Amino acid sequence: MTYYQPNRGSGFPLQWLIALVIAVGAIIVYFNKTSINPTTGEKQRVSLTPDQETALGMQSAPQMISQMGGELPDSDPATREVQSVGNRVWKRSDAARSPYPYHYHLLADRKTINAFALPGGEVFITKGLLDRLTTEGELAGVLGHETGHVVERHVAQQMAQSDLGRYLVTAVGVGASNSNHPYADTVVASTINQMTQLHFSRHDESQADECGLRFMTQAGYDPHAMLKVMEVLQQVTNEQGGRPPEMLQTHPYPEQRMADINAWLAQNDPNNQYGKMADPPLPWARGR
Repeated sequence: MTYYQPNRGSGFPLQWLIALVIAVGAIIVYFNKTSINPTTGEKQRVSLTPDQETALGMQSAPQMISQMGGELPDSDPATREVQSVGNRVWKRSDAARSPYPYHYHLLADRKTINAFALPGGEVFITKGLLDRLTTEGELAGVLGHETGHVVERHVAQQMAQSDLGRYLVTAVGVGASNSNHPYADTVVASTINQMTQLHFSRHDESQADECGLRFMTQAGYDPHAMLKVMEVLQQVTNEQGGRPPEMLQTHPYPEQRMADINAWLAQNDPNNQYGKMADPPLPWARGR
């Protein structure tokens, strides 16, 4: 008696069927994570609600402060300046319409040139970067940029994208599990995912620059000061032998950002009215 023997070399391999199910499921979940930004009205794919973002930021802030060498106390004049400028940028701009309670922190780290924001309104700047700034407008530009990340919900979007990327990489790994070079396939997929995240990150940074320019102008600061911030970052890059500071690792180059800022100024201030706005020096930078 002859029994039918299936051709194991033909048909759709089981592991790729499983991979397809994983990938399709991940894509469906990702595209179902749709929310309307409460401030901008933009449709976004995010993995957290605003309340969850706020809770996550507040829970993460102490650990972040500890890793960065601690936080300067509220009694420090520099801390009070950061809080004053930050609160002005927040409360006198469109950022005031966002649902987050903002807190502006000055980290004690004097070596690291950085500023960043956690989801939900926790905004940080290092003493190392603050010492490089000379005017309130420059500080407002930095804090406005980071406030823009919060308003645009960039962290929540990145988390949703990372979840999607992780599942897609897993799917490729499952599908390639019986191939001759499974690790090579997985590494390629992982690399593509990382490059995708970098692309999104740079888009986010450009978007945050636009927010920073708008917020600082609404708060009464001269947006031309953002050009000075770019000059500072370029100077730090040159001092470090071409290695950009931490806050530029995923950002567009300062030259590109300066070109974008100039384009924004040309469109929004063709008569240079903003250039007439006051940009007082920071107390410790007078006479510098």
